[in-house]
Amino acid sequence: MDDTDSLRGGCTTEVLFRLIQQLPTDVNVGQARLVRLWPFAQRRTRGNAAVAVELKTDDESALLQFLEGYWNDFILPLRGDVQASQHSDREQFPSDPGMVWFSKVKSNELFYRNGLRQEIGEKDLPEATKSWGGHGKIGATLAVHWPAKASTFEAIAWRMQENTGPRKLDEKAIAIVDQMKETFLCRDGRLGASMLAPRGSSPVLFGVRTWTKQSAEEALQILIDATNTEPVAGSMVFETNHATNDHLDESLELQIEAIEIFKGGHALLHSTTERFLAFKESGQIASICQELRVGDVVECKGLRAPDGSIHIEFLQISHLVSNRKRPLCPTCNKSMSSMGRNQGLRCKKCGFKSEDVWDESPRSLPMNQWFQPPPPSRRHLAKPLDEQPERQNNL
Repeated sequence: MDDTDSLRGGCTTEVLFRLIQQLPTDVNVGQARLVRLWPFAQRRTRGNAAVAVELKTDDESALLQFLEGYWNDFILPLRGDVQASQHSDREQFPSDPGMVWFSKVKSNELFYRNGLRQEIGEKDLPEATKSWGGHGKIGATLAVHWPAKASTFEAIAWRMQENTGPRKLDEKAIAIVDQMKETFLCRDGRLGASMLAPRGSSPVLFGVRTWTKQSAEEALQILIDATNTEPVAGSMVFETNHATNDHLDESLELQIEAIEIFKGGHALLHSTTERFLAFKESGQIASICQELRVGDVVECKGLRAPDGSIHIEFLQISHLVSNRKRPLCPTCNKSMSSMGRNQGLRCKKCGFKSEDVWDESPRSLPMNQWFQPPPPSRRHLAKPLDEQPERQNNL
């Protein structure tokens, strides 16, 4: 299922949760999935995620009849909602929900990978046993076919409908969850601010990301049971492709041919064949890129944008050209300068001459160390660098 929400509100995770709550009693519910897709998709709302769940039944026709009725009564009415963004001039499209049912599924890694790296159209979809709706069928189909070779988990809780003001989460419970060995990206370490609650008009109260399902369930219960957490309408643990780096290919090494630094702090690195963009929000990556010089060699991982540039998500320096300056005059300690090609150096003050040489010294930028943006500026799919060694990003 996908594309049930808009910037005005709603969340496809909640739509799936409510559908599951209404399923016939003879239907067994498997693991729910939350799958992030191509971040540049034209019709994305926020994080471009779709959901799916495995359902088992001895009466498929009865289940499909239920899904048909539920679609018409509760999901189809969500179509057509749209609201312009207050933070971006990107065009917003009306919600166009889609839902698919596959009696049998064979995971398709190539199809899934394409869904992370490029625009997918309805014409590209494998045929479903039954489908409903429009554009949302694309994300829904990709979520079903996710091979889940690497996965993490997210425990999500939704607000009571009457709660529309600031979200209330127990600070002590947040601190406990943040210290759990298996949770990640609970806080922005720079500011100490919680990253569990979303911003904007969303029915989600919080989402906790973890490396294991058990830890997701434990963290969920800690937060829900805490004294100062507002009541929840429901909760569920999703298996996700968050923090898997599934969207990235092998790193690319480039020797810098030119650097552009834009107003606001963005930096664009040029090689002979590619352009690599570091946004100001990428923190240390942007700062390092502004200090690079022609001839430096860096290694990058990132996703190719529609304009052909690669947006840097991971960066390390492989080689730095040295600082070079003319030596000081041994007689009067003033800087020497070149007299011309192959003519040596001369001190402008005392006239002392020497061979044409440079004094070289190393630069102080960090070498052979990977950097990534601060937590609030990372893609959902990006794997943290600073986790335990057995899970650390193997770049």
